Amino acid sequence: MLHTVNKSPFERNNLESCLAHAAPGSTVLLIEDGIYGAVKGTAFSAKVQDAMKNLKICALAPDLEARGMGGRVIDGIKLVDYSGFVDLVAEHKTVQAWL
Repeated sequence: MLHTVNKSPFERNNLESCLAHAAPGSTVLLIEDGIYGAVKGTAFSAKVQDAMKNLKICALAPDLEARGMGGRVIDGIKLVDYSGFVDLVAEHKTVQAWL
């Protein structure tokens, strides 16, 4: 399953809920303000790094760049462009949006 998170983890708990409920082997794509979950050195960095043991974590590169966070991504998070976003949707049977 592909999980998309579009809200900042500093404003909502949707990233924490997603990480707690996603089945091992699932992919989590951080988009829009959700990309703040991909930034190293924050209160959420350790949770995201721990989740990476069982989940594939991706972030939308244009959203990172638009927010000036492109160079601060947690090691191991895969950056994707819009074409990569489409590929992820096509690769997974279901998509869960965490609003």
